Amino acid sequence: MKIVIQRAKYAKVTVDNEIVGQIEKGLMILVGVTHEDTIEDAKYVAEKAVHLRIFEDESEKMNLSVKDIGGQILSVSQFTLYGDCRKGRRPNFMAAAKPEVAEKLYEAFNEAIRAHGVPVETGRFGAMMDITFTNDGPVTLIVESK
Repeated sequence: MKIVIQRAKYAKVTVDNEIVGQIEKGLMILVGVTHEDTIEDAKYVAEKAVHLRIFEDESEKMNLSVKDIGGQILSVSQFTLYGDCRKGRRPNFMAAAKPEVAEKLYEAFNEAIRAHGVPVETGRFGAMMDITFTNDGPVTLIVESK
């Protein structure tokens, strides 16, 4: 499992001009699932996301997690994170898990975050989505389970 974490001042996701998820200060997370991923992978990356110390404390040092600041998470499924661009000009998405597998693990990821007490808003799995956010810092990190 691979996630891209972006520290955000604000984030929202819309589908067909309808806001389906929106947060204030927190994390915008893109979630990619591959064939070998399990529930344990989902729990691992969720735990990392919740506890990464990437928000500034009173000394302006990255020392606080999204949980510490009472922040929120906007989680968006993103199969293109497993796009392979090494050959040719068109990405190969064969490493991305099939939708029926990916959706279950994406939901497990979101539930694992909620289990840590952090509010989660989501996009709509499999839909064409528009994402608007303000990257704070900017701070962008990639976390992988394997």
